[in-house]
Amino acid sequence: MLKIGNIELNSDIVLAPLAGYTDIGFRSLAVDYGAGLTYTEMVSAKGLFYNNDKTADLLQTADNEKTKAVQIFGGEPEFMYKASKDSRLAKFDIIDINMGCPVPKIVKNFEGSQLLNDIPRAKEIVSAVIEGSKKPVTVKFRKGFYENEDKAVEFAKAMESAGASLITIHGRTREQFYSGTADWNAIKNAKAEVSIPVIANGDVVTYEDYKNIKEITKCDGVMIGRGAIGKPYIFARLQGKDMDINLYEDIKRHIEVLCSVLPDRIVVNDMKKHICYYAKNLKESKKVKAEICEVKNITDMLEIVKEKFDFTINIKDLK
Repeated sequence: MLKIGNIELNSDIVLAPLAGYTDIGFRSLAVDYGAGLTYTEMVSAKGLFYNNDKTADLLQTADNEKTKAVQIFGGEPEFMYKASKDSRLAKFDIIDINMGCPVPKIVKNFEGSQLLNDIPRAKEIVSAVIEGSKKPVTVKFRKGFYENEDKAVEFAKAMESAGASLITIHGRTREQFYSGTADWNAIKNAKAEVSIPVIANGDVVTYEDYKNIKEITKCDGVMIGRGAIGKPYIFARLQGKDMDINLYEDIKRHIEVLCSVLPDRIVVNDMKKHICYYAKNLKESKKVKAEICEVKNITDMLEIVKEKFDFTINIKDLK
């Protein structure tokens, strides 16, 4: 089973950190369905240092998240060091560093995937976080920055030499964003050159994808990102489980967990995008999406969800 430092996971399939989607409610469902590890949405090191209110919200965790990671980002070693020492991170088992985010505003600040272009600085950041946290530190990055670039091997070896306990490689470049096909061979080549565990990420949505990426890359674990949005049950399906589920109960639980830590008005707005993804399994998905987008409160939202989603279906029959 996948091991990160001295932490052993109960599954080698983990949930990716996805800004705007892997909130506390969604992570809780993912754990119930078998995710071996969950990550917060990415948290700004400067946001931690300056005690930003929204940053604090991202650090909320669910009771069933027994093994959990916080993902932080930043381009300055000194701020990453200070962030890693923040007492609010003490409850996390692992600190993950984002070196893969392709969003322009992140890249312009020399954060996220821009660090692929400055390996010495990337190594300084890893060393700083290790020194500050004393926890296993992991790094998530893309195979390269420019369109046809492949520096997965070089960057993987650099992260290992800096002291990272594990690396996660997304098989696309920054300039690809989420287009095209993930390059599993780039992950395979990097895995062959390092001794630390490697998690493969990119284009895994079916059980066959999971088996194939493991076989091709020889990776130690698999990270599920966009394939999990609206489908927290994907973790059970990728483990070959046969079970009946009720989407209404899942969505209700998602809402209840969010309401335990956030004001109702924020939960309503946040859940609209989630429910639109959950609705992709419905025949009347467009109608449901239109109704949900007009909702103003939790009560009305739950009424629509109960009417449209309250049925039992086998996991194998879900898309």
